[in-house]
Amino acid sequence: MKKQTLLKIFLPIFALGVGVLLMSGIKATGQEEAEKEEVDVRPTVTVKLARAEDYQVILSSFGEVKSVEDTMLSAQVSGEVTHWNENFVAGGLVRRGEVLFSIDKIRYESAVLQAEADVSVAEASLIEERARGEVAKREAKTLPAAKVTDLYLRKPQLLSAEANLKSAQARLKLAQRDLEFCDVKAPYDALVISRTIGVGQFVNQGAQVAQISNIEAAEVVFPVAGFDNAFLPNELKGNAASLISRGNQTFAREAKISRDLGVVDRSTRMGQLVVQVEDPYSLKTQAPKMPFGTYVEVEFIGQVLSNVYKLPQEWVNNDTVWVVGNDKKLIPKKVTVVREEGPFFLVSAGLAENDQLVTTLPEYPQEGMEVKIDGEPDDFETPAKLSILADNN
Repeated sequence: MKKQTLLKIFLPIFALGVGVLLMSGIKATGQEEAEKEEVDVRPTVTVKLARAEDYQVILSSFGEVKSVEDTMLSAQVSGEVTHWNENFVAGGLVRRGEVLFSIDKIRYESAVLQAEADVSVAEASLIEERARGEVAKREAKTLPAAKVTDLYLRKPQLLSAEANLKSAQARLKLAQRDLEFCDVKAPYDALVISRTIGVGQFVNQGAQVAQISNIEAAEVVFPVAGFDNAFLPNELKGNAASLISRGNQTFAREAKISRDLGVVDRSTRMGQLVVQVEDPYSLKTQAPKMPFGTYVEVEFIGQVLSNVYKLPQEWVNNDTVWVVGNDKKLIPKKVTVVREEGPFFLVSAGLAENDQLVTTLPEYPQEGMEVKIDGEPDDFETPAKLSILADNN
């Protein structure tokens, strides 16, 4: 009976102790598992350090290459065409001073000979009158002063002889000029647009025989958008520019801004500038040809923006960028965008030097959100722009 009584007392106590021990073990195991499952849930971002710079604005537009001047070529004397230059055809290139075509010279050479003869006769008459005048002066010394008149001294005859000589010399100059006009020469390096004469054809004085375009220089008239006006250089004339032709082969030619047209286009409401390129058909250089009608991009240097930040457009949303503060929390910052440059924005205000710009945002960024930084932040470098102007600077 005593053993049974003891068993009844100690069995419940033993069972309770075993239960307590089992519960303690289970609790300890649960705490260890909970500790093992705890992870860092902060989103990871990448950042770049903001660096201010003095940025040289390069403005660009588009336009068509055109001739500086076009000339309707006319014959200045009449006659039969005896010869024309083999390059004097549509599409031909001719040099300044090169003979384009010739007119029969026989009657003009005869006119020169006749004028030279008239000059010789007039010179002989003048010599004769001067001699007679000298004789009259000597004879006048023996006569009373009342009888010595201008007519007696042959002064009117001398003046008439001098006038006749000048008239003959003028006719000679005209005859020589007409003879020179028989060879019609190119007034400048030119592209022949059209020709309307041939050998054996009779042309009248003043008749239009061809159209040529000056290729010593070419012009490109291009528009300037209103938002670019603030970035134009203070002095436009003479500023360097580059003309870029894009196609199967992309190339560029150096040029200069020649003038502002001084008007605003009625349809586009844009101002217009003119840039000039020398020797577009490369007669004097080995540069690539830039024929009339070529559509080109015009680039030229504008103003320098001081202390601006050049950021990819995807980093800026509604004029706001995100930075990581020293406490590793996200901070939105309002910025002032002064200009768009291709895929970049130029920011003048709202950022500070060495701000850690977030380049990859969490899906739902919030102000004050704690984040982890992937790696060490480094300086952001924008790719260099391929341009003659950039290379020259």
